[in-house]
Formats: sequence, structure tokens, C-alpha cells
Amino acid sequence: MHAGAPLDFAIGAAAAAVIAVAAYRTRSLSRAGAVAAFAVGTATYGALGLPGSYVLLAFFVTSVGLSRVGKARKRAALVDVDKTGPRDGAQVLANGGIAACCALAAAFVDARFAVAFGGAFAAAAADTWATEIGTLVKQPPRSILTGRPIATGLSGGVTLAGTLAEIAGALAIACAALPLAPHAFVAIVAGGVAGAVIDSLLGASLQALRWCPQCGRATERDPHVCGAATQPLRGFAWFGNDAVNLAATASGAVVAVLASPGT
Repeated sequence: MHAGAPLDFAIGAAAAAVIAVAAYRTRSLSRAGAVAAFAVGTATYGALGLPGSYVLLAFFVTSVGLSRVGKARKRAALVDVDKTGPRDGAQVLANGGIAACCALAAAFVDARFAVAFGGAFAAAAADTWATEIGTLVKQPPRSILTGRPIATGLSGGVTLAGTLAEIAGALAIACAALPLAPHAFVAIVAGGVAGAVIDSLLGASLQALRWCPQCGRATERDPHVCGAATQPLRGFAWFGNDAVNLAATASGAVVAVLASPGT
């Protein structure tokens, strides 16, 4: 396991700064998002070295790449989604914060946290791939709880294409994590899929959902794109998509550790 020496954190900070600035300039990240990405990248390389960075880059590069596929179509479809555009600091930390903490724990507490690191990013990737690909298909998403059709992009919705993408995203991260945890491939995939399923379950139940009386439709926005104030419909007002993503990545980390041989 990588030692996490001061020089490693310095190298990680330099590399993370370059990537964060580039992502900010290409509008993949907001200013706060770039700062958060710098912190996650520094912690990851400093604690786990190149093997950890392979996992982080696999998540980041594929997420950015998939977000640009069908961008205009997604912008038109995601009128009810709370956050669109460059990822902000809360979004970056919701997807990478748990993994960064696991990386530091792997270097300074117990090497088994490396598996949790992989599981957390596998969950983040599975959810991201499912969302980015699921929003492009013509098949309307259905609530994972009720099976009823819901608006494209709303949390808790699932499609066949999105589910297959979810599994592919978890597999991609597990492949990237082979140099880091070669014994835990299946466990990391399991953590990724489990985390994404938990994301959908929470999104369909506890996540805040509102109602636009002017458009007569459910939305995560307040105000709605039409300008009207929206009313609470379901869930907890404080439990938004970032909280759901944080819970999902934490779940992915836990499941990966529980499923890993020898833990």
C-alpha cells in the first residue's frame, strides 16, 4: 500500500491543480467545484498514489465525457432537475468526498479502506452513467418504487438502458481499481451497483420533491423554470440530490468492504 508521504501529497496537489483548472476552464466544474476536485485529487494521490488516481480519473473522465453526449437534448429534457450545468462544490464532494476520506484512512488507518475507496467511486460512477445514458433514451423512466412513469431526470427513475449503464459504470471502476485492490473486483462492482440502487430508492422516497402549480408537474426546482414558486410534495426539504449521492457513495463503500474476501 502506498505510504502517503508528504512528497506524494505535494505531487498530488500539483497534478490535481492542473486538472481542476482545466475542468474549470472547460466549464465542467464551477469555481467551487474545481476547489473541491483539487482537494479530492490531492487526498487521493497523496494517500494511494497512481493506483488510486487511476480510479479517480476513470470516474472523472467518463463522467465528463458522458455529460457531453447529447448535451442539447439533455438540457431540453432536464427542466425539472435541480442542478444542471458545471458541477459545483457540493456535487463534487457528494460524489468524491467519501472516497477521499477512505483513501486517507487506507494510508493512515487500515489498508482495507482501499476497497471502500473503490466501492464509493463505483457507486458514484454507476449512478452517473445511469443518469447520463438513461436520459438519452426514448423510453420514459419509471419510479423504482411504484413503477409509474416520471419525468426524465427526476431522482428515483429507472430505465433498462440506465440500469445496464449502471452496471457498466461499476465494472469500469472495478477494472480501474485492479492495481489497487486486485482481490476485490467483484466486491467493488457489488458496492457500485448497491450504491446506485440505494441512490434510486432514496431519490424516490426521502429526497425532496416539489410541485409546480402553474405547469402541473413534479419538479426538484424552486422556483420552477416557468418562474412559478413550487410547493413541497414529498420528502425532506433538506434532503436533496447531493445528500442522496453522499449516502449512495457511503453505501457503496460499506457494501464493497462487506463483500470483499478477507474482511
